[in-house]
Amino acid sequence: MVILVTGASGQLGQALRHIAPNYDGLQFVFASSEDLDITNQDKVAHFFENQKIDFCINTAAYTAVDKAETEIEKAQAVNVSGPKNLAVACRKHDVTLIHISTDFVFDGSAVKPYSETDPTNPIGVYGKTKLEGEQAVAANCEKFFIIRTSWVYSQFGNNFMKTMLRLASERDSLNVVSDQIGTPTNAVDLAEALLSVVTSGSHDFGIYNFSNEGTASWYDFAREIFRQNGISIEVNPIPTEAFPTPAKRPKYSVLDKSKIKNSFKIAIKSWETALQQTI
Repeated sequence: MVILVTGASGQLGQALRHIAPNYDGLQFVFASSEDLDITNQDKVAHFFENQKIDFCINTAAYTAVDKAETEIEKAQAVNVSGPKNLAVACRKHDVTLIHISTDFVFDGSAVKPYSETDPTNPIGVYGKTKLEGEQAVAANCEKFFIIRTSWVYSQFGNNFMKTMLRLASERDSLNVVSDQIGTPTNAVDLAEALLSVVTSGSHDFGIYNFSNEGTASWYDFAREIFRQNGISIEVNPIPTEAFPTPAKRPKYSVLDKSKIKNSFKIAIKSWETALQQTI
């Protein structure tokens, strides 16, 4: 079975590359944005014409949440046009598409974890383009899995965990937002979940949620990062209003994982345990 991974230089793409040797019988084609520009329809079509592919895992995304507010066309190109181009090619060549989406498709007004069927209402450009990308996939490809995830971090690429560790080496104290609630997700755990979907043989296509288990604020996440690394630093909780950003963030974006756990028999670690395995 041949699996194309787009966006291979990003942290989820690198996580998939990291675990790929553990999966006998799966052949991977890792394509960075330099190898395959998913925003170019002709290049995508040509790539699929010249490769035998069974699954495409699209990890490519424009994820600069604040920059997206002013770089709208760039965000739309990668998050909407790109997935559409892949979906069209996947349909033509009978390839199953796994597309990665986000908790930012929700507005954060919920008081319990979001299920796959809860109403979407993104409050920023990034979330809007990711939702439009989901819609483009569903409209142009019958065989698709959309995996919504949240707060992804890893030993690869740039992410909150690495930022906290860097700042801790530069400062004596940090202020971290304490009133945005979600769930950190280890990119390796997400990658393993994606390959569980691939190897399941399932045709139960549609939208699924995946993150690690539990809930946390960014303040909680930061404190646990420092605790597990044995770093002594003053961490002060602050409200969102004290740390203004160009883009609004959901106040609450915990995801309900019941569907993916029941459908694919996936055991999901707590976010604290997953973090420990990254450290």
